[in-house]
Amino acid sequence: MDWDDRDRMILRVLQQDCRLSNAELADKVGMSPSACWRRVRAFEEAGVIERYRADVSAAVAGLSFQAIVHVQLTRHNPQHLNDFIAAIAHRAEVLECYATTGEADYHLRVLCRDIADYNQFLEGFLFRLPAVESAQTNVVLREIKRSSIVPV
Repeated sequence: MDWDDRDRMILRVLQQDCRLSNAELADKVGMSPSACWRRVRAFEEAGVIERYRADVSAAVAGLSFQAIVHVQLTRHNPQHLNDFIAAIAHRAEVLECYATTGEADYHLRVLCRDIADYNQFLEGFLFRLPAVESAQTNVVLREIKRSSIVPV
C-alpha cells in the first residue's frame, strides 16, 4: 500500500489518540471529514489498522510484577510446539510472546500481581507444559520505554 504524507499523519495521530472524532482527526491532518473517513476506512479494511484500544495502567490495576521469561523447549515436537503456543495464547498473564533465535526458543513478557502469583504461573502452568525444558526469568525493575506506536 502506497502512503502519502497525509496517510502517515493520519496513522500517527490515531496512534496517539484513537478517541478523536473523525471531524477532529480531519482538522488535525488538514483534510475534509469525508476524505479523512474514507482513508481511515481503507486502512481498516486493508488491515493496516488492526484494532482500537485503551492502554490500562498495570500499576493502578494492581499488577506490579513484570518479567521477561526466556523459554527453552525440550525438542521441537510439532504437537508439543502447537500445544505450547495454544496454551501461551490463552494465558492472560502473558502479554507478549516471541519465537526467537539464540539460546531461548521463546521470550515472554509476563505481568502478575506479585512474586507469589508469578511463582504460581511458573509451577502451576509453564513448567507443566510438556514442551518446556527450562525457563530463565529476568525481573523488570523499572520501565524505561514502552510503546506500541509503529513509526510510520
